[in-house]
Amino acid sequence: MNLKPLLDRVVIKMVETEETTKSGIILTGSAKEKPQVAEIIAVGPGGVVDGKEVKMQVKKGDKVITSKYSGTEVKIDGEEFIIVRQNDILAVVE
Repeated sequence: MNLKPLLDRVVIKMVETEETTKSGIILTGSAKEKPQVAEIIAVGPGGVVDGKEVKMQVKKGDKVITSKYSGTEVKIDGEEFIIVRQNDILAVVE
């Protein structure tokens, strides 16, 4: 199943990173804060949103930082994705 976001929406998947404490203990995903770095899976076409022209500034494959509790979580084929508006993306990680 493919997700095709509409207008200024972007489908992202959170990047799971192992984090090691200073003492060498590896923290699993459940033992640390919700990650804020995500990879863009799909990008909407942009267009007129709330009377304003929106040009998409991100592309598929970009790594981005999002607002901590933004978006709508969806689960498709056992994978978790989040659909956010482009203005919920704070920065592109280079």
